[in-house]
Amino acid sequence: MIQLSGAGKRFGHKLLFENADWLITSHDRIGLVGGNGTGKSTLMKILAGMDTFDYGSLVIAKGTSAGYLPQDGLTLSGRSVFSECMSVFDDLRAMETELESLTHSMAELDHASAEYDAVAERYHRVEHEFRTRDGYSIESEVGRVLMGLGFTKEDWPRLTDEFSGGWQMRLALAKLLLQQPNLLLLDEPTNHLDLEARNWLEEYLQNYPHAFVLISHDRYFLDVTVNKIAEIWNKRFWFYTGNYDKFLLQKTQRNEQLTAAYKNQRDRIEQLEVFINRFRYQATKAKQVQSRIKELEKIERIEIPPEEKTIHFSFPQPKPSGRIVAEFEQVAKVYPGKIRDGKMGADKEVFRNVSFMIERGDRIALVGVNGAGKSTLIKLLAGTEQVTKGEYRLGHNVEADYFAQDQYKELNPDARILDDLGDASPGSGETELRSLLGCFLFSDEDVFKKIGVLSGGERGRYALLRLLLHPANFLLLDEPTNHLDLRAKDVLLNALMDYTGTVVFVSHDRYFIDKLATRVFEVGDGKVEVFPGNYEDYLWRKQGGQHVAPTLDDVPNVRSKSKVGAPFLADVARSGTSTAAPEAPSNGDRTTESKKRLNPIKRKQMEDRVHDLEQEISRAETAIANLETALQNFVSAEESQRQSQELDQHKTEHAALMKEWEEFSQDLSNSG
Repeated sequence: MIQLSGAGKRFGHKLLFENADWLITSHDRIGLVGGNGTGKSTLMKILAGMDTFDYGSLVIAKGTSAGYLPQDGLTLSGRSVFSECMSVFDDLRAMETELESLTHSMAELDHASAEYDAVAERYHRVEHEFRTRDGYSIESEVGRVLMGLGFTKEDWPRLTDEFSGGWQMRLALAKLLLQQPNLLLLDEPTNHLDLEARNWLEEYLQNYPHAFVLISHDRYFLDVTVNKIAEIWNKRFWFYTGNYDKFLLQKTQRNEQLTAAYKNQRDRIEQLEVFINRFRYQATKAKQVQSRIKELEKIERIEIPPEEKTIHFSFPQPKPSGRIVAEFEQVAKVYPGKIRDGKMGADKEVFRNVSFMIERGDRIALVGVNGAGKSTLIKLLAGTEQVTKGEYRLGHNVEADYFAQDQYKELNPDARILDDLGDASPGSGETELRSLLGCFLFSDEDVFKKIGVLSGGERGRYALLRLLLHPANFLLLDEPTNHLDLRAKDVLLNALMDYTGTVVFVSHDRYFIDKLATRVFEVGDGKVEVFPGNYEDYLWRKQGGQHVAPTLDDVPNVRSKSKVGAPFLADVARSGTSTAAPEAPSNGDRTTESKKRLNPIKRKQMEDRVHDLEQEISRAETAIANLETALQNFVSAEESQRQSQELDQHKTEHAALMKEWEEFSQDLSNSG
């Protein structure tokens, strides 16, 4: 289908790849991977006929039709969404028009005439091709693809000009899928898709009848769609059979084998050189020496490629917060309508009566379709947006840090990277700053670049680096993986999994969510529903498993601001325990089941004790968190042993306090 031979490409003075040999066959499903800047997008443009190699050959088989989707930059205008997609089938619609014309002609002609026979023959020929190419189902196919990519029926008659850049790219993807070229070239097709649309695209590509090559930094997406991996590494092409998981395993094995072969070869070369040098001038050994010299000359030297650059970092471990980090109670968010054509538009309600609680150590993924309010929710938590109604409370000792999708826009484009980082970290020397920048792949002269000339990926990496300079115990991350390659995502994921603070994040990366999330908040229709577990658990519940949504609205009689209700709700939210009221007793049992009433003095004593217990529990939790953090920094064996013993004592004390608190709380609850 397509064959590359000895191909190479430069970008300015930089060599992207060389001596590339690659054969793409008609049923290949290939994932193209490699670090940022290795030439993946350039290669896709060459395969699409939009660029050329500097040297080497590219042979394309006759009849090959390539369809290319770039990362961004496509805009459509002048037609409705549905009409734009139907334009893909202009030739079929022309056939349909011709069939209608031929039908009218046959109705008017004499059935016994030669002219009628010619028209009838033409009709059958065109109709056969029209039916073979599924011409009768094009409208339903357009609807299916549009719905799969997130366009509602209300969107279909709207002009394409009304849609943002992300939705324009979805529309371009829809047209490409409807065309069904026999070589589909997709450069980051999931960039502008929410999880639901991404899941649909996965299934579509699994059933795609032709070959495709795709670039993606979504590990799960690659795992379920491709059966081959082509990697650009060290300016060479490397090929693997299987999905991304198998690629990682095979690459590790290959590197181990290469290292072992290199060591064995070096040992053999050393043996030969020692023998040659020792017996070179002995006539009796001349024949053996010559034999070994020839063997040495014939050895094809194994080269170990340099280690791949990647980001190395860990989040600063923050000081512990209180148990309750953040709480929404009956929160609403409404944006006032805008004036259009002299008329005031309707208000836009994003949330209504939303209640939930976030606890220390939670790692919460916000999911939902684009436009559902995920970014709005994270802005409310960050305090950059204010609630319209209800109450939002931050917990004790909580410090929040917010990373926005367009965080780089807050940076000064005219500042040099090194200078800007120095301003953000006063007191740090140039050596320390350069070392930190090197961890994020800014080395040598890169550190003197102005922020304004950085690529999107570079700006995203730098903005993330600045976030790490200021430790916080409540991280709010809106698409932190945008512009990070697969290896960088893995490093970020590992750092977040080791982070001891609380994280709320938005991501459309399925693998990232599955590995990181401990709870999932589904945002949509003005509500926030809470699901325990990761994204896989969330999908299981959505598809028929037991659904647990422990919001304040779902928990009767604990909506009070009293300190008794909050911990109870938190326990419900964590455990997923049903909050349904017990079955009412029969009439004969009402006396024995009636609530026991306490005298006011006794009740006041119990309430005071509950209050004291909550303070003691909070102090114990803080002590436990401090000791766990201290144990991560080794000082001496004796100190570690002392800290471990003290930690055990605090955990035992905490368990006893919790038990007593639960008993008093239960008695108070039963007393009415």
